Formats: sequence, C-alpha cells, structure tokens
Amino acid sequence: MMKTSHSPVCRLLGGQRLVSHNLGRTRAAAKLCVRAEVAVQQRTIDTKFADYSPRTAFFFPGQGAQTVGMAKGVVDTVPKAKELFDQASQILGYDLLQVCVEGPKDRLDSTVVSQPAIYVASLAAVEQLRQAEGEEAVLAADVACGLSLGEYTALTFAGAISFEDGVKLVKLRGESMQAAADARPSAMVSVIGLDAVKTAELCEAASAEVGAADGVRIANFLCNGNYAVSGGLAGCDAVMRLAKGFKARMTVKLAVAGAFHTQYMKPAEDSLRAALASTQVLEPRIPVISNVDAQPHSDPDTIKDILARQLTSPVQWEATLAELLARGLERSYELGPNKGAIKFQAPHLRLYTVPHGTAMLFN
Repeated sequence: MMKTSHSPVCRLLGGQRLVSHNLGRTRAAAKLCVRAEVAVQQRTIDTKFADYSPRTAFFFPGQGAQTVGMAKGVVDTVPKAKELFDQASQILGYDLLQVCVEGPKDRLDSTVVSQPAIYVASLAAVEQLRQAEGEEAVLAADVACGLSLGEYTALTFAGAISFEDGVKLVKLRGESMQAAADARPSAMVSVIGLDAVKTAELCEAASAEVGAADGVRIANFLCNGNYAVSGGLAGCDAVMRLAKGFKARMTVKLAVAGAFHTQYMKPAEDSLRAALASTQVLEPRIPVISNVDAQPHSDPDTIKDILARQLTSPVQWEATLAELLARGLERSYELGPNKGAIKFQAPHLRLYTVPHGTAMLFN
C-alpha cells in the first residue's frame, strides 16, 4: 500500500496500525484515500504545458481531406514518405498508396480506409517539409493540433505515439466507427451562416420535433458560421428543413458513415479505449491540443482517456484556434493532403505552399 501523509487513515495504513473491528471500514476509507491521491497526482503531472506560449503550430487535417491521387508527388520525390506508406501497407494488409493514388474514390472515402490514408499522408507531408526546408523547419513547431483524426497525427508528430501504433489505432478507429454507424443509422449535417448559439437552438428545435431518440447536437465547432451537427436520420432531416427559419445560409448533408462525435459512437469509444489501454503512450515533446477540451495534456493516461472520449465528444476546433491566437501564435503549417483546416478561421493569415502542395505554411 502506498504511503502518504495526506490523511490520518493513510498514515495508519502505512504504519500497519489497524484495529480489527474497524478493519473493513478503514480499508474502504483507505481505498478512497488512494483514489484521491492518484487523482491529485494525475492533475499535478498533467500540468507541464499549462503555461505554453505557442509561436509556430503544425496542424493536421481530419477525415474528408482525402482525394484520389493524393501523395503521389510526395512519394515520387521523398524517399522517407514512401517508407511510411510501405510500413503502413504491411500493417494494414493492403497497398495503401495504391488506393490513395488510384482509388477507387468510394474505397478511399470509406471511413475504414480514409483514416489511415490521411494519417499516413499527413506524416508524409512532414517528411516532405523536412526534405524541402530542413530539420530546423520541423523542429520549429512548438505546438501541434489535429482535427478529430488529426489528433492522432499530431500526437505521433509530437512523439507520444509511435507511427506503427498510430496506424493500428486509426485502423481500429475507422473500423469501429463504421461498425457503430452500421449498427444504428445516423448522419451529419453542415450548418452554414449561424453562430454557435443559433445552431444549438436549431438542434433543440429539430430534436423536439423528432424526439430524443433521433435528436441532434453540434458535433464539430469549426468556426463561427460553420458547424457540423450529428444525430439520428430524422433529426438531421429536421435540421435541414428548419434551417431557413433560423436564417441559416445553407445546410449540406455530409458524406460520412454516421453521427460522429456523439453517443452514437459509444461502441467505437469502448473498442478504442480497450486498444489504448495496451498501447504505449508517452509524454509529448511539445503541447498537443485536445479536441475534447482545447487544452494540452502531458499525462499519458489522460491522453488515452481523451482519445477515447473524443469519439463521443464535440470537437472544439474553434476554441482551439482562438486560444492559440490569444496566446500569441505567429505562424503555422498545415500538413496533409488538402488545405483548409484553419485558413477559413483566420483569413488574415497568408498562405504559402511547398512542392506538391501537401504542406502549407500560414504566417
């Protein structure tokens, strides 16, 4: 039993001074004490990046960034990028690069394939940047962020997750999300032209119309005027039907498997949590901002918990970028198969591209 001086009960247990008739009660109190001690320790060891001051950020995209033909130019000119695809293909059991370059589009767009494809292509873009501008350009990043799936890429870049484990995790993530979507039909809708408050009111109105079982909520806080909502099929249809009455500019049903970042994905969260329990996660070398709370975390167990919860929690991308800018962010690279994850949120930033257009610099 761990010794501690934080309570009389713990001190008694540490000194083995127990009274038999109070043994059960004392043991119960001791368990509470130990749990409290662990909680305090976790909070303490998760504060390494609490006062981070970002200057250069690396951003990694999420699902939806894939396009047939992506990564071809990179692997043709960057040997280390080709090595990443080769390693991933061995783990996945199919030729990932071939699917990225040749399609077919339906296969590349599937949740099961697109997630490892974007993960590997984004890290290939890092290798392209390294080759084009040198190690100094890569090491200049002092914070990393990723949109949904991209959080795994950011953690790999930051050294918290190995590339091999990352491929395995995003493979399982895609498979589990697809399975959850197949088990309970659901959808996502992009709502354009409303702020967060009005979008939430729209979701409430749609949910009230169809009932809680098919209700919807904001699942992705992208930026002011652009939010993705998730939920039951009837709820999503109601959102699209009611949106004009709330003065939305437009709504678009998203081409995704189901209601990501809601309780519809709870079976996927459970599967991912089990896999994360046996995966080695290290303290990141730089802050990686969580999608769940828009904060950086240094404790590996906390990171594992957050990665699992991310599947059923709204993505706080708007808050993430706002926090980075408020803390003094000066420039950022967006690395992945397509541009756009942050440009529309900070239109004053100028866009630069490096060869093949797979790594973008904002400053």
